[in-house]
Amino acid sequence: MGFLDFLATEIGIDLGTANTLFYVRGKGVVLNEPSIVAIDRVSKNVVAIGSEARQMHEKTHSDIVTIRPLKDGVIADFEMTEELIKGFIRKVNTSWFPSIRRMVVCVPSGVTEVEKRAVRDSAEHAGAKEVYLIAEPMAAAIGIGLDVEQPVGNMVVDIGGGTTEIAVIALSGIVVDESIRIGGDEMDQAIIQFFRRNHNLLVGEKTAENIKQLIGSATPLEEEQSVTVKGRDLVTGNPKNIEVNSIEIRDSLNEPIEAIVAAVRQALEKTPPELAADILDRGIMLTGGGALIRGLDQRIREETGLPVHVADDPLTAVVRGTGRVLEDIDRYKAVLLKARRY
Repeated sequence: MGFLDFLATEIGIDLGTANTLFYVRGKGVVLNEPSIVAIDRVSKNVVAIGSEARQMHEKTHSDIVTIRPLKDGVIADFEMTEELIKGFIRKVNTSWFPSIRRMVVCVPSGVTEVEKRAVRDSAEHAGAKEVYLIAEPMAAAIGIGLDVEQPVGNMVVDIGGGTTEIAVIALSGIVVDESIRIGGDEMDQAIIQFFRRNHNLLVGEKTAENIKQLIGSATPLEEEQSVTVKGRDLVTGNPKNIEVNSIEIRDSLNEPIEAIVAAVRQALEKTPPELAADILDRGIMLTGGGALIRGLDQRIREETGLPVHVADDPLTAVVRGTGRVLEDIDRYKAVLLKARRY
């Protein structure tokens, strides 16, 4: 390693549909911000990224547009993704040296070669000399402390903003994987559609997300709750308040949650019997922001008959996994795909 390489930084990225998280080697998790870019329509210049752009989302005038460059866990807008990564790197890399020696980026397990190449190219254009890719459920498993190298089956369900990744892991590899493009965003859309159909009320994405976090659940609550919701009346066009309860919101979330449960069952059906026996003993681990939906672990437990555990700090499990890989790259080379030029 040369002197300049010694000065260079190493970064792990959980590039998510809803949020992007950064891990810097030696510093830990240093950034967790929304994956949103705000640009000027005329000049095409970036006005804001991350939290600042999120505050503008759905509130901009005609000269500014907010863009979410990742859709269903993969890059939908190559140029804006590059701007997003560069902007976040500027936020976290405050030292005088700009060099990034190594970058580990998470991708969905069902990602195509074209999508892998798009991630690799964005990372390289952002300044990374070496780019490695790792499957999100593998990173999540490493991040929550599972020993992925042993001949023991571990099942991880990572519920992100755009995708739910389900994987059975053993011997540093993914034995069974199931990836569905349903996650937190679809839950938000289900809530938006519920208000439109049942109350003729138009609410925004941020409002829907807040409702999901406040009173959303996958199973009945001990004490059902209610919340006042503000939106625009679709009949009169005027602002309006209504009160909804957690039973209504749970009903609206049932379809995406049922799709996640069905995908878990499908992955279990594909699992070899010896690994299935391990999962019976060790249980299913839930990671990602979707794991925070109240009662989701209980719902999956009831549907599968297996123990289900929510990981500690599930939101950062994936990026913490990239951090562990960065700290001991030689140990984890078997789980990495080095992104090479074609």
